[in-house]
Amino acid sequence: MRKLIVPSILSADFTRLGEEVRSIQQSGADWIHVDVMDGHFVPNISIGIPVVKSLKSLNPPMMDIHLMIDNPEKIIWAFIEAGKPFVKVVTIQIEACRLLHSTLTAIRSYGVMAGVALNPGTPIVNIEEILPYVDLILIMTVEPGFAEQKFIETMIPKIKRLRQEINNSDYKPLIEVDGGIKLENIRAAAEAGANVFVSGSGIFKTEDYSKTIQAMRREIENTR
Repeated sequence: MRKLIVPSILSADFTRLGEEVRSIQQSGADWIHVDVMDGHFVPNISIGIPVVKSLKSLNPPMMDIHLMIDNPEKIIWAFIEAGKPFVKVVTIQIEACRLLHSTLTAIRSYGVMAGVALNPGTPIVNIEEILPYVDLILIMTVEPGFAEQKFIETMIPKIKRLRQEINNSDYKPLIEVDGGIKLENIRAAAEAGANVFVSGSGIFKTEDYSKTIQAMRREIENTR
């Protein structure tokens, strides 16, 4: 399938968030990544339901909502309702969800793609039993919680192992990468097997979003 570039609005200028979202939309972003942090599962606090609700008034790109929160099963419905019909996927952290199977099933029941995220220290063997219930697997390539961290190079072999496991299975979830993704390393992530590339400062801290996204596409389009 076509590889997707997904700017993370965590790195956008929040004093002009509407303008930023429109700009990346005009620049060719496939989705927008919305990082939700609760100050418990991760030490930072970020976007909540009111922001998601406001975003949909912009007729935005489809939203890729990443819940970095404890007990996400209690509130997934609220984020989906706040953002519909612009919510494409909701991703929960495997480390934060006690009821993983039922939560992924619930996300799908809303007509939304179900994603599961793994922190850098979480092995991919932990997701073997839930492969039939996921549409996207997010490999965190930094420790979650803060923007502008450096890409952890040792996540490349992890992405390769996940790609091999998916290729050998009957299930074909997308592989997403998030954390320190920039023009200089996006090709390595693509060659390792990723389909979806979340980039925050790698896009929003550049002068020309369109030029950056186009350059990223050139880097990934000819990889397997």
